[in-house]
Amino acid sequence: MSKTEPAGDLGAYVKRFSRASVLVVGDAMLDRYVYGEVTRVSPEAPVPILTVTREVAMPGGAGNVVRNLIALDASAAFVSVVGDDTAGSDLTGLIGGQERVEPWLLVQGGRTTTLKTRYIAQGQHLIRADREETMALPARLAERLVRIALDAMAATTVTILSDYRKGVLSPEVAGQLIAGAKKLGRKVIVDPKGRDYALYRGADVITPNRRELAEATGMPVDSDAAIVAAARMLLDAHDFGAVLVTRSEDGMSLIMPGEVHHFPGEAKEVFDVSGAGDTVVATLAAALAASVPLPEAARLANIAGGIVVGKVGTAVTHPADILAAITPATGALTKVVTAAAAAEAAERWRTRGYKVGFTNGCFDLLHPGHVHLLEQCRAMCDRLIVGINSDASVKRLKGPTRPAQGEAARAAVLASLASVDLVCLFEEDTPIEVIKLIKPDLLIKGSDYTRETVVGAELVESWGGAVALAELLPGHSTTATLARLRG
Repeated sequence: MSKTEPAGDLGAYVKRFSRASVLVVGDAMLDRYVYGEVTRVSPEAPVPILTVTREVAMPGGAGNVVRNLIALDASAAFVSVVGDDTAGSDLTGLIGGQERVEPWLLVQGGRTTTLKTRYIAQGQHLIRADREETMALPARLAERLVRIALDAMAATTVTILSDYRKGVLSPEVAGQLIAGAKKLGRKVIVDPKGRDYALYRGADVITPNRRELAEATGMPVDSDAAIVAAARMLLDAHDFGAVLVTRSEDGMSLIMPGEVHHFPGEAKEVFDVSGAGDTVVATLAAALAASVPLPEAARLANIAGGIVVGKVGTAVTHPADILAAITPATGALTKVVTAAAAAEAAERWRTRGYKVGFTNGCFDLLHPGHVHLLEQCRAMCDRLIVGINSDASVKRLKGPTRPAQGEAARAAVLASLASVDLVCLFEEDTPIEVIKLIKPDLLIKGSDYTRETVVGAELVESWGGAVALAELLPGHSTTATLARLRG
């Protein structure tokens, strides 16, 4: 039986993710991104000179699976091993600093923590430099890891084995964890590596990509029928419950005994495929942990994977992203997004060399003064994000009779302007938290402010941004307009 669209209320399923608790066991890494500009070639060798402007570090490998689970509002326990080096210390701090994570990062003396450093200029990936160690764990450390993981498994609903072949998931460790999950009645999802899938025998779901499926089976994977045949071979050979094959732009295929589902590709734009497999396995696990049936869980994972490849770097997907993909906005409303989505868009624009501007206000009853202000703002930058105060915030700032228009109406009207690229709402009285998220290159307010009174000015300047004041059109204000309307 072949199906393309499993039934079920996907939106309701997404809202269950906050109930999910997932254990992740696997290879932790540190992903470091070094951004800069290249304007000349080195006189010492025919290589570009990268003038570094900023650096970003984040958990990679199995750590990125944890990042994705947290972004989906699930809770996670994380068991892995790091070295006693700077990268291991940085990674431990990054993991430990996340909410809803119970970290168990064991330290192995003398081990090199896997560190991947990517150098990027004007949106172009120049080179990646890796430091790593792939030796299996010493027996005593492996025994300790298994013991801790089994305890954490009892307190969670689904276990992910995230295997990057860096030494944590040896055949013995993987086998003990899968056997332990069976005894505890817990589901196990494996993101595999290598050609020998026998070490994952008995897993409930295994998630190879198309190339990995071909390598593991030695069979062709150039059509739906060929993929199903190869997956069935794995099901029969290793007693897997299901095989979910990720197929890049062609979507995914879920093969279970007696049942097949093909999901078409969801990506509108492929910008960066880094970490997309981590997003898929995290979404699948969060859904299964929230009691979503496997076909619907796979469909949600397919949607999440399609979203994340349109983002920058090793990105994550949020429930709001998935809900928006399930019931997409049309017209101008596509420009009304969450602050997190605005931040991701800003990062994507910056990597393409665009200057990102930000302004904010209540924008109650849009008038020519507002339009004039926003047109000036847009002329100062390449992309303009507008933050608007929520209804509760406007009421606190302007009094009980305001706003005259609700936040949804105000956002929709702003989004309809050609000068505005994105609109996001904030609940606080000032936009300082949104500014921290978006990190605009240019912060713009009207000329009735001074640089000293602009909220976030020092923050923006601290990362090399600038503050600008736009000319105001005299004779226009919302308060005056409302007074005239009220007689």
